[in-house]
Amino acid sequence: MAPFTSLYIDGDTVQASNGESFEVRNPYSGQVVGTAASASNVDCKAAIEAAGRAFKNWEHSSPNTRRDIFLKAADLLASDKYKSKITEAIKEETAGSDHWGAFNRTMAINFLRTQAGLVDHLKGEIFPSGFVPGAQVISQRRAMGVIFSIAPWNAPVALTMRAVAVPLLCGNTVVLKSSEYSPRSQALVVELFQEAGLPAGVLNFISISRENAPALTAEIIAHPLVRNINFTGSDRVGRIIAIEAAKHLKPCVLELGGKSPTIVLDDANVAEAAKAITFGAMVHSGQVCMSTERVIVQRGISEKLIAAVRVLCEDLKSGDVSNDSSVKLGALFAESSAEGVLKMIQEAQADGAEVVLGDLKREGAVLQPHLVKGLKPGMRLWARESFGPVTAFAIADSVDEAVKLANSSDYSLSASLWTSDVYTGQAIASQVRAGCANINGPTIHTEPTDGLLGLGGSSGYGRFHFENFTDKRVIVMHPLGRKYPLVDF
Repeated sequence: MAPFTSLYIDGDTVQASNGESFEVRNPYSGQVVGTAASASNVDCKAAIEAAGRAFKNWEHSSPNTRRDIFLKAADLLASDKYKSKITEAIKEETAGSDHWGAFNRTMAINFLRTQAGLVDHLKGEIFPSGFVPGAQVISQRRAMGVIFSIAPWNAPVALTMRAVAVPLLCGNTVVLKSSEYSPRSQALVVELFQEAGLPAGVLNFISISRENAPALTAEIIAHPLVRNINFTGSDRVGRIIAIEAAKHLKPCVLELGGKSPTIVLDDANVAEAAKAITFGAMVHSGQVCMSTERVIVQRGISEKLIAAVRVLCEDLKSGDVSNDSSVKLGALFAESSAEGVLKMIQEAQADGAEVVLGDLKREGAVLQPHLVKGLKPGMRLWARESFGPVTAFAIADSVDEAVKLANSSDYSLSASLWTSDVYTGQAIASQVRAGCANINGPTIHTEPTDGLLGLGGSSGYGRFHFENFTDKRVIVMHPLGRKYPLVDF
């Protein structure tokens, strides 16, 4: 019998109040691998109110208490028990390979431990008033209240951990909404925190069917107790979330799409660059917001680089990661996604681009790696996130042209550049419009201390940092004996 994922509200696992549920299917086989409770508006309200009640105590918990819970959760996550659970759930729900499951788990462990070490950064300051002699100004960072976190399916453990850990560390309480594609994987994060000692009501979990999600998400955002929303996902849905939040003047942290460029200069180490590009473009079949979707290479080294990347990609096979050890890449999350990626490649080909690897075919949601040469601005494959196992090469005749091409996008999450001259690398990195630019590294990398940062547009705004999940409050201590106009003169 397929596993059932319950709601988790106020410390209890419960079914939906109306008894509704939905099926979860494996992207490769189409078989049902689980069912999940589909929360009603009554359940959503109960989760919010539970978080509101829990906030009264959690806000005043000591930093050491929060740190200890985070460190215990990290240790639990490193255990064989959770390794097995995460690997199985990610493989079944998202067709993620074993190495993708391990990557998720490692990222989540590292994130927990890093955040635990940052709890002492929640500090205020005291300074003399600039206007009232003898007055003291106290500036504090205070938790906001109930945070509504919406995490995606593609890295269901790592990104769910990020969505809830930063708000929790700041003293907020959380209502977590899972993706309809990966409720079991994401519920493991809640189970983990529960086992680590997080008090009831501090973290609540809801899953909602695809049909009911839009209306209920809007209701949750509108609830007076919800103070902040964070969402990781597509820019299309991110815009909807932002509109709903704006109706109530509520702040958001939105990490949305990416079209990450890699710039490769003539003096780059081709072998190293090719490995990083292949990893960045193909890991999890390109279903990562920081995937390497565009490679902008100087003409003198272009053919050598393309050949090197092609050799590496030829060794990668997409298919059934559950039963074939030779398969490194799983199916895309839906057949419609695979079809959409193919159409983007075919359109680019019709506009003059050359497909140098790939058969332009799909088997259900399975798409083999594709490489495209001759990508240009104006093509949809240039302008829109593909979210599939494809990367495309554009040729530049100068560094200035390479930078211009890299910045010719509405996305701004991450970038990388390859050169043997560190000074040139630093100069270019400062010109590329990206929240994180990696010199001689992959596009899929960011530092957990600062969080991935979109610079607006289709990549969103805000970051997973304590500044975005706390309110800055000011207290002014006035001296007695002040002179007041109207009464003292």
